[in-house]
Amino acid sequence: MDVVIGQLFTGISIGSILLLAALGLALTFGQMGVINMAHGEFIMAGCYTAYVVQQVISSATGSLFISLLVGFLVGGAMGVLLEVTLVQRMYHRPLDTLLVTFGVGLILQQLARDIFGAPAVNVVAPEWLTGGVEILGAVVPKTRIFIFFLAVIAVVALSLAMKRTAMGRRIRAVVQNRDLAETTGISSRRTDITTFFIGSGLAGVAGVALTLIGSTSPTIGQSYLIDAFLVVVVGGLGQMKGAVIAAFALGTLNSFIEYSTTASIAKVVLFIIIVVFLQLRPQGLFAVKTRSLV
Repeated sequence: MDVVIGQLFTGISIGSILLLAALGLALTFGQMGVINMAHGEFIMAGCYTAYVVQQVISSATGSLFISLLVGFLVGGAMGVLLEVTLVQRMYHRPLDTLLVTFGVGLILQQLARDIFGAPAVNVVAPEWLTGGVEILGAVVPKTRIFIFFLAVIAVVALSLAMKRTAMGRRIRAVVQNRDLAETTGISSRRTDITTFFIGSGLAGVAGVALTLIGSTSPTIGQSYLIDAFLVVVVGGLGQMKGAVIAAFALGTLNSFIEYSTTASIAKVVLFIIIVVFLQLRPQGLFAVKTRSLV
């Protein structure tokens, strides 16, 4: 029983990380239909932001919370720059967008190598996040618990923003009917930029969170990019509730499969399960008539 509980909490932990990485894609891919292969590098930028902030601020606790804010701004700024310079010219051209953003991702990886070097760097977690907490007989690292609550806060904040704010209503209006939204005075360009800023900013937050559980290298974002795309596709394009369910379901499945096999075999088995699921339900967990996030 202790093993089952331990693997369950491991799965929830993996799901939290996948959810943080996928939230931004739920906006840029699920809402706007933009296949941004540089999303992983925005996650990487969040990781290196946490590293740089900690070099400036000696307090690990202070640097963590400042890094979350700065990581959001850095990721968002990179997303806006990408949208303004390249993506806006390629809407409704998914293959071109995929190839161009993949190239941008490679450039950002090399830029990170040039600035920080090839060896991995580490960010020191605050003292209050060291060690673990025993829950139902299983010891769960405090860093994993923090990431879980961070993911919950991010989901709640994004959901409230989409439902209760004028910005969220503008985004939903443009997604549902761009031409009609423009006739009411909504600027679709400003809304596109805002959507990309938020989605890319969430990738930066995910990157800061990842520094709590491992080292940072120029290719760290690529380790989570495909899994994040799978979460969005399995959950249903533009569906936040689907992304939440898919992230924790895939994380839990991966945890239990990996326990009885190996990490590599677990990835293969999980991918086969996803392929079979999408054959049976290609629209994902939740089918929608429009690409609305709510």
